[in-house]
Amino acid sequence: MCGIVGYVGSRAATPIVIEGLKRLEYRGYDSAGLAVLTDGHIEIRREVGKLSGLIEMLHTQPADGCVALGHTRWATHGKPSRRNAHPHPNRNGDIVVVQNGIVENFRELRAELESEGVEFRSDTDTEVIVHLISLYYQDGRDLAEATRLALTHLRGPSALVVLSSREPDRLITARLGNAGGVSIGYGEGEMFIASDMTAILEHTQRIAFLEPRQMAVVTQHDAHFFDLDGVPLTVQVHRMAWDPVSAAKGEYRHFMQKEIYEQAQTLTDTIRGRVDFSTGDVELHQVTLTAARAQALSQIITVACGTSYFAGLVGQFMFEELANLPVRVDYGSEFRYRNPVMDDKTLFVAITQSGETVDTLAALEEARNKGAHLASIVNVIGSQAARLADSLITMQVGPEIGVASTKAFTASLVDQYLLAIHLGTLRGALGARRRRQLLDDLARLPALVSRVLDVAQQPHYEQLAQRFHDFNNFLFLGRGINYPIALEGALKLKEISYIHAEGYPAGEMKHGPIALIDERMPVVTIAVQDRVYDKMVSQIEQVKARNGIVIAVATEGDEFIRTKADYVLYVPPTPPLLAPILSVIPLQLLAYHMAVWRGCDVDQPRNLAKSVTVE
Repeated sequence: MCGIVGYVGSRAATPIVIEGLKRLEYRGYDSAGLAVLTDGHIEIRREVGKLSGLIEMLHTQPADGCVALGHTRWATHGKPSRRNAHPHPNRNGDIVVVQNGIVENFRELRAELESEGVEFRSDTDTEVIVHLISLYYQDGRDLAEATRLALTHLRGPSALVVLSSREPDRLITARLGNAGGVSIGYGEGEMFIASDMTAILEHTQRIAFLEPRQMAVVTQHDAHFFDLDGVPLTVQVHRMAWDPVSAAKGEYRHFMQKEIYEQAQTLTDTIRGRVDFSTGDVELHQVTLTAARAQALSQIITVACGTSYFAGLVGQFMFEELANLPVRVDYGSEFRYRNPVMDDKTLFVAITQSGETVDTLAALEEARNKGAHLASIVNVIGSQAARLADSLITMQVGPEIGVASTKAFTASLVDQYLLAIHLGTLRGALGARRRRQLLDDLARLPALVSRVLDVAQQPHYEQLAQRFHDFNNFLFLGRGINYPIALEGALKLKEISYIHAEGYPAGEMKHGPIALIDERMPVVTIAVQDRVYDKMVSQIEQVKARNGIVIAVATEGDEFIRTKADYVLYVPPTPPLLAPILSVIPLQLLAYHMAVWRGCDVDQPRNLAKSVTVE
């Protein structure tokens, strides 16, 4: 999660950018940097570590001007260092770029650029962007057109800002995919850019937001918007309330809605600093399990509650396939009242967003007493579950305000995926080629999530909610790794819309639930094209034979499913171990829109709390 701030105006830009970065430092503190237009050229200051290091540098090496951009970094490609810090310049130093996101195809782009004689001075994926812009910034093209053409080569979600000394009166900003928001603030004779509007609300409350595949030319007095095909756009300027809650929600109606749409970004953040895509290595710095102890493991026990329990059920498939270990998943509330069999050859994995769930903490204590190696996957740094653990993985999604978990759920799936790859490597169960393929699949994930979250899909969910919001019962069916997603989809609908819903393994439908199916029992099926696809189609046919209504989550391009289901929600194709991360998002959106139509309190459902700290 990187922070970006830009300024174009008549005031001294450096203090404005630095103050904005202070508000965004939670998004990244591996390094920080600043580029300022000074007397017709660009001055760059970069320092490794927290923002305070850059501020100290500016005391001895000041940079003054009225146009500037700044960045605070959480590393993905390239270790934290001064050379890898943003902004990144082109060879001549007359263009600089800052970015938040991942360039999935950076290896191919870098190889092509190097073959044309471009010399790279960092290990980052971002540097390919500035060199691409530089190549296009000739033959009469302006900076905006050069940036637009460069972006056509990029795969993966990104937000970026570009500055050139040859066009000193403007900044160019763009957004690819849902990862990385861009807020553009309107002042009096000055304009602001930030990856989160909280960085600029001190200066303006008039904010415009870039949607995916949009860009803007920002000058001192205005902003002009285009799509990535170069077509001019009219973008609404919002007047934002000054209170902290409204500011935190931004343009969203509810925190849950915001957190659903943040998932392309939060998954990018979850990957950041943990994968070296150049070498194909997973680097979990707070996982202390040695190769010797990993090779001696005889089992994994995962314990969690609620949504986190369903995440553990998905993780079971990952650990068994990639680490070649048997896995048992249990509810914390049940585990604590048994005498579970485990010893020092057990890896005990606790999944808890808050890190304070009482039943999960009790299970951790039991596992510690029996000598197991404790690993906690948590979102709250410093929580009890984090302190108890021998090994720690933080979700890195930021605060999750909505009681019904969304972004923490998908982040915990990626965390388990990374841990499974790490374990498989330590145990010798994964070779380098297989590991690189798994990580290349992961690099593409945020962009795929962004496609699922395309705002153009929202009317489909609103239409479904309008059609079904007065129904009282739903059945969710899934099979294999997507069975836990059926459970999670049913839970989301129950939690926030108060509709009775049940998740069930599809193959078990005929062992009881089939008796409930009629025209008042909608059945949501996860029927993506995987190895159990034909069996899921068979389940759909059985539902339809009994006058049931079928809403199918299916793979893009699958037109056959339209002949079987009444309604279809599409997700992009992806490898099986990552498919649940895409499959769950339509179910989150369906539950959200159903709750809105029913007039429910989406963020604070009745009788529920975010963290269950009492039994």
